[in-house]
Amino acid sequence: MVRFGIVGFGLHAAKRLMPGFRLAKNCRVTALARRNIEQARESARQYDIPLAFPSAAELAGSPQVDAVLVTTPNSLHLRDVLAAIDAGKAVLCEKPLAMNSAEAREMVEAARRKNVLLGVAQIFRFDESVNRFRERVAAGDIGKPLFARCEFSFLADPSHPRKWLYDSSVAGAGPIFDIGVHCVDTLRYVLGDEVERVTATAGSDERSGTVESMAALVLEFSRGTIGMVPISFRADYRTPMEIVGDGGVLWADDALTVERPVEIQLSRRKQVVEHETVSNQLAYALQVDAFAGWMEAGAQFPAPGEEGWQNQEILDAALRSVASGRTQRVARVTLNRGTRAASSGPAGMDIA
Repeated sequence: MVRFGIVGFGLHAAKRLMPGFRLAKNCRVTALARRNIEQARESARQYDIPLAFPSAAELAGSPQVDAVLVTTPNSLHLRDVLAAIDAGKAVLCEKPLAMNSAEAREMVEAARRKNVLLGVAQIFRFDESVNRFRERVAAGDIGKPLFARCEFSFLADPSHPRKWLYDSSVAGAGPIFDIGVHCVDTLRYVLGDEVERVTATAGSDERSGTVESMAALVLEFSRGTIGMVPISFRADYRTPMEIVGDGGVLWADDALTVERPVEIQLSRRKQVVEHETVSNQLAYALQVDAFAGWMEAGAQFPAPGEEGWQNQEILDAALRSVASGRTQRVARVTLNRGTRAASSGPAGMDIA
C-alpha cells in the first residue's frame, strides 16, 4: 500500500483526487500540505487524513509519506517537485509539468540524479475512451490518420476558485497551458506519434489579464497527421475528439469527460458502422494505482516525467508561434536506454 501526501490541497484535490483515492486499490492519502496550516488541519479533519503540513518540504520529510502528489499552482511546481525529490520521494506532478521546458528538464534531471520516480498527471491517458481511440487507431480501423482534432473549453469566469488562472507569472499562460496541454498530450498518446512543428494563434479580452482567453494550435506530426486544438476559457464545457483517416472516422462528443458515459462512433462513407459506450469514472483511481505499481513492481507508468517535458516543449513552441506569428519547430526529448534522455534537440526556431 503506497502512502501519498498531497501538496496544494485545493478544489482539484477535493473534487477529483480524493474520490479517486477512495476507489483506488493500492494507495491511500496519509498527509496533505497547504500554506495556511489551520486550513491544512481543517482539510485533514474533513477528509480524515492523518497528517497536515504547511509546506511540501515538511510533508516530503515525513516517514508516513511514500509518494508526493503536487497539485499547487504552476509556478510552484518546480519548487515543490524538487523538495520531494530532495527528500528521496517519488513524485507525481499535475499538468503542465512546469512553466517552461527548462524547468521541466531540471525536474527530470534531478529525479535521475536522486534515482527517484517522477510522473506527470496527464489524467486522460487513464480514460477508457482515450485508450479505446488509441487501440482502434493502432489497429488500423480508420486507415492512415489524416486529421486529428481534440477540443477543450470551459467557462473560467471571475468566480472560478483558481484566481491565478489569469496571472501569467503564476499560470504561465491561459488555456494553452491549462487545457491545451491535455489536448496535445491526448493526441500524442492516441496517435503514438510526435509533434514536429506548431502554428498557433490566440485571443484575449478585458477579463483575461496577462494571458490569452482562447487559442487554436495546429500540430504537424512526424508521420503526416495534422492535429487541431481549439481551446477556450469562454465557452461551455466541451471536449469533443475526432480522428479522421483515409478509411474511416472515430468520433466522440465530450470524449474526455469523467462525469458521464462516453459514446464512441466509427463511421465509414458518412455512415455509423459501429458504436460503443465507455466510462472514464475510474480514471483518477487508475492513475494513482498505476503510479503505485510503478513504485512497487516496476510496472510501466504511461506518463513519466519525460512525457511532461515533451509536452512542455510543444507548449513553449505554441507560445513562440503566438508571439512571432510564425510556425515553430518543436525540440524533441531524445531517447536513452528505453526512456527519454535528460537532453533535448536544438531549440525551436521560426520556419519561413
